[in-house]
Amino acid sequence: MLKQITDLKTEIHKVVIGQENLVDSLIIGIISNGHILVEGVPGLAKTTTINSLAQALGLVFKRVQFTPDLLPTDILGAEIFDPKTSEFKLKKGAIFTNLLLADEINRAPAKVQSALLEVMQERQVTLGDETFKLDPPFLVLATQNPLEQEGVYPLPEAQLDRFMLKVIVNYNTKDEELEILNRFSTSSKIEIAQVMQKDDIFEIRKEVENIHIDDEVKNYIVDLIFATRYPEKYDLAELKQYIDSGASPRATIDLTKVSKARAYLNGRDYLSPVDIASVIYEVLRHRIVLTYEAEADDISADSVIQKILEKVEIP
Repeated sequence: MLKQITDLKTEIHKVVIGQENLVDSLIIGIISNGHILVEGVPGLAKTTTINSLAQALGLVFKRVQFTPDLLPTDILGAEIFDPKTSEFKLKKGAIFTNLLLADEINRAPAKVQSALLEVMQERQVTLGDETFKLDPPFLVLATQNPLEQEGVYPLPEAQLDRFMLKVIVNYNTKDEELEILNRFSTSSKIEIAQVMQKDDIFEIRKEVENIHIDDEVKNYIVDLIFATRYPEKYDLAELKQYIDSGASPRATIDLTKVSKARAYLNGRDYLSPVDIASVIYEVLRHRIVLTYEAEADDISADSVIQKILEKVEIP
């Protein structure tokens, strides 16, 4: 199956130059069955990458542009009255797909944000008296712009916790930017070939589940999470004033799943602390709630995670 992963990356990189971390994170999300929040300034190929991934996997892809006037029914659907038959008919929304791109998700108000909570957790939609299970695989891939502060609504912590990963997308290198210029200066269209089927995704997920985790590594994962809640117990008392609340038990589960997926992509059948360290920032950075003191002292969630990694003993 690793060859198929390589082929998948090759297809995506036909239109996406660089951004290796974003591409790897999206693939990890797919094989770990987890939603992803992507943060970056406009123009960094966030939407293009997600669209290319859907094409290469042969999945149904829908995009919703989040705006302040967006309604929950615009995403979920609604019962519409048909005057010809005098009956209500169900009109399904964009949520009925495999990959939902929630573009600029923080532009929509809390009512719309909450509409996604049941869907993201239960992978089902309730419309009227009926509940509909979404066809697997189903993932929400959301983007947000970190620069604009006017007209945006910060995501509630309950929703943030439902994202398995938060990926920060940065600018390309100079060489990558030159390659972008050369490749896309013509009008020729680049075709993305489908290299995997749904069944391949489910098969890879089974293989990832079988990745071996030693008991000492399990304890290491739990210690990392507990250090975000009780830093003073891990010789990190200086962090206590900066952390308002630490990571949830869901973070423990997600860190394990994502680390196993990383080990799989690295070609190993066992989980190593190296795998954990390579994904811990994406798993925890949106789950650690910082205090005002942290903001005043220019302490970020990533710097907190770095200090925890340095202190917690590696098995």
